[in-house]
Amino acid sequence: MTRIRGTNGPTETAERRAGPRNLTGVTEPTEPPRRAMDRLFGATADPTAPRRRRPRTEAPGALLWAGVVVGVQAAAVAVGAVAWLWLTLTSTPDSLARALAEVVLLALVAVGLAAAAVGLTRVAGWARGPVIAAQIFFGLSGFVAAFEAERPLIGLPVLLLVAVELYLLATPEARLAYAER
Repeated sequence: MTRIRGTNGPTETAERRAGPRNLTGVTEPTEPPRRAMDRLFGATADPTAPRRRRPRTEAPGALLWAGVVVGVQAAAVAVGAVAWLWLTLTSTPDSLARALAEVVLLALVAVGLAAAAVGLTRVAGWARGPVIAAQIFFGLSGFVAAFEAERPLIGLPVLLLVAVELYLLATPEARLAYAER
């Protein structure tokens, strides 16, 4: 304990001079009472500031055409889903649940392709990867249909669309549009 000279005499300690050790003089800010669920789980966060709008990048012609080709593919898959549903409902499939699951899968692929087509026309970075993956699957399906199943009227147009789409995505203007983002 260090002794210092103060106003109350020569033997006042540093602890006494610092002030009281309790919090009787401290006042808390008045807040509205919290609900029981807020006390238990915590209240929601304050809303954040609105996002800054990014300047919209103008899509080059190659990406616009790539979006059109993917849109055509999405429409073709949607027509296939409707045809598959019609065949399922008008015939007796081995497994109705499996046939309906295939219809739902085709419909989801059509919706995903349509969203990716819109994404390509907006130069969205997320759209290019799924489109390329879909083209690989379409290319394999087109090859099997054209050469192994001997249905060239089905397989060759699919292969043509795949080749056009991959070419459009590989053009320098399409690659530069994504590099500038």
